[in-house]
Amino acid sequence: MSEKEEEKKIEKTEKAEKPEKKKKKEKGVFSLYKVESDKIARLRPTCERCGQGYFMADHGDRYACGHCGFTRYKPAEK
Repeated sequence: MSEKEEEKKIEKTEKAEKPEKKKKKEKGVFSLYKVESDKIARLRPTCERCGQGYFMADHGDRYACGHCGFTRYKPAEK
């Protein structure tokens, strides 16, 4: 083996520093509701087809239901 091949093997075996992990967003019911004094407000819309039990996912420019696939686009901002 030549010296260059040995150097490449050594470089591959050394571990590079891993970048810091991003903190994950809070999941669960806390991200779906907001409590104000004695009232509870829903933060996301519910599906029009499935009813009150199904929240729609926020995809930036649209809302989508994971249960039935219904999609509602957000109004375009100017």
